[in-house]
Amino acid sequence: MIGDLVRRVEQATPAGRDRAVDALRALAILGVVLGHWLVTAPVADSGALRVTSPLKYMPWLAPVSWLLQTMAVFFFVGGRVAVESHDRDRGAGHMRWTAARTARLFRPVVPVLRVWSAVAVATLAAGADPGTVYALVKLVWSPMWFLVVFAALTAATPLTARLHPVGPLAAVAAVDLVRFGLGGPSWLGWINVGTGWLVPYCLGALWARGRLGGRMTGWALLLGGAAATAGLVLWAGYPASMVGVPGAPVSNQAPPTLAAVTFGLAQCGAALAVCWAAFHGYERRRERTPREAPAPSQAARESR
Repeated sequence: MIGDLVRRVEQATPAGRDRAVDALRALAILGVVLGHWLVTAPVADSGALRVTSPLKYMPWLAPVSWLLQTMAVFFFVGGRVAVESHDRDRGAGHMRWTAARTARLFRPVVPVLRVWSAVAVATLAAGADPGTVYALVKLVWSPMWFLVVFAALTAATPLTARLHPVGPLAAVAAVDLVRFGLGGPSWLGWINVGTGWLVPYCLGALWARGRLGGRMTGWALLLGGAAATAGLVLWAGYPASMVGVPGAPVSNQAPPTLAAVTFGLAQCGAALAVCWAAFHGYERRRERTPREAPAPSQAARESR
């Protein structure tokens, strides 16, 4: 059954489609969905429904967030795909390209918003508790916030593609230094919503231009990002959980912190390492069955 499904997907996939990038993006989206369920869970309380986080009561689940917080991979792959698409469709004009990309991004969101808007109106008209309705609607809508950030970065692709990720990374570090080290206002952290996710997006742009390197770069990002994150958690007071926990004094995600960004760098490195491994796995299969093995994806070839 699985083999038949794989063959059908293979036949329906255009020849120029990069399967490695698609796989990384699907994995990232799955992690985002599951990660938000880790953060938010409905709880019945005095006849009403409220939203809380399992991590608030089971902090030992924090390592699970390391697996399910895959937002950086989404922006990493998205940066690569956006730059490739913009270069390919340069003749169409930037505004038209942005409108088309934005429409594709939000098209699946429209039915969700319509259905849950109708559910909210119907349940309120039926006399449901407003707090319960709000909790349900928030549970569905809250995971979509990152699409707004991604749309903004996509619209700015001609500019972001020219940035080196060190720039936004330094900006995140500066904001955290002012917030946590110098007692600055907490609202400064929201600057990191843009700069924090700009880091993997810029990495994706470098990947698209073939300037990111392969196995060694992937391992350097993985090990360096993991070491930096561990240091920030152990000695700088950052939370171990890579998702927000209600009531916690500091959240790594709302807004993003330097620890979340360095953790994202480790994930991007892992993605590059996976592509490199996929390429060499293809090479070994090709040596055994040269006429039957499919061609490697573009992402795998560039990760050498």
